Amino acid sequence: MPNKDIEAAFAATAASIRFGEVVSYGEVARRAGYPRHHRAVGRFLSNTDLDLPWWRVVYGDGRIPPINPDVQRDRLLNEGVQLKGYRVLSAPSGPFAS
Repeated sequence: MPNKDIEAAFAATAASIRFGEVVSYGEVARRAGYPRHHRAVGRFLSNTDLDLPWWRVVYGDGRIPPINPDVQRDRLLNEGVQLKGYRVLSAPSGPFAS
């Protein structure tokens, strides 16, 4: 598990993801200053008790991870994200914006 400094950076970065913005785990890691720690981002988001917008983070190819996929899909749809099945096609903002 990452150390507290890395966790704090992941938390701050995840908290800054705006409504309608979708980013990848790798993008969270890069923005947090730890570009090769995308798997650590996933572990952190799945284990944290912090109230963070985890549903705005997907795999690099736009797929929704298999943990709570229906909840994540519904939340993304409510934010105007376009999906095909469980893959992001486009989002109002961020790297998946059309």
